[in-house]
Amino acid sequence: MALKKEPEKHANHERWLVSYGDFLTLLFAVFVALYAMGQTDKKKSEELMQSLRESFGYSTLASAGQKGVLPAEDIRIIPAIKPEMAVVPMSSKMPPAGPKQGGLEKGRGGKGKAEEREFKEIMSSIEAYLIKHGAQDKVSLSITRRGLVVSLKEAGFFNSGSAVIKPTGYQTLNTIIEAMTQYSNPLRVEGHTDTIPISTAQFPSNWELSGARATNVLHYMMKTYQVDPKNLSATGYGEFRPVAENTTGEGRAKNRRVDIVLLSSGAEQGEP
Repeated sequence: MALKKEPEKHANHERWLVSYGDFLTLLFAVFVALYAMGQTDKKKSEELMQSLRESFGYSTLASAGQKGVLPAEDIRIIPAIKPEMAVVPMSSKMPPAGPKQGGLEKGRGGKGKAEEREFKEIMSSIEAYLIKHGAQDKVSLSITRRGLVVSLKEAGFFNSGSAVIKPTGYQTLNTIIEAMTQYSNPLRVEGHTDTIPISTAQFPSNWELSGARATNVLHYMMKTYQVDPKNLSATGYGEFRPVAENTTGEGRAKNRRVDIVLLSSGAEQGEP
């Protein structure tokens, strides 16, 4: 008996759809993987960017209460000094510091003249340091027609009625001086007090107290950072150039300060 022949199978012209479907599946998987790789932790990315800005001396943190992103070790170790030192001249037993020990890089202008752009860079660098070390309440900064003004508040650098710089204030002072002495602009150190009178054997009035504080800061700058004395001057204004009302405790605290002024070229011409 003859075997029945099976009918011939027709060619399947749609087999390409299988390969096409596999290709689409793989392409979809690639895009899913790329999407997953692009979804990084945005908060950590912002923290990294902020720490990089601070490392290069730039800060976008305007809030005085914000802390630095990355914890940092102390920039230098300040050895203990005697609690009592002569007002003028400064004691030779100062904590060692030097331009190579600070936490800020040299200014872009080296020893050239700083103007508004450099003032802003210096200000941002100091602000970043203050935020990182939680010292915003000890220093205030501003740029005026005279130049860059860095105000050292009494609470952070002096005891009440004293012209001796606190040991705890040297690290912040070192960083400020180092940033400001990268340029050849003259520096004026100006002491100020509130209206509460003082009358001691050492300081008969606020004139002497404000002048002694300014002079002590000047001596420290000159000895520790070898600043050219021709670029330095110090004066005491007593209570007669306030920046706030003396009728409140907060206002008086703002007035008790030592201003370090990095003079602009225009202001330098008008200064004695």
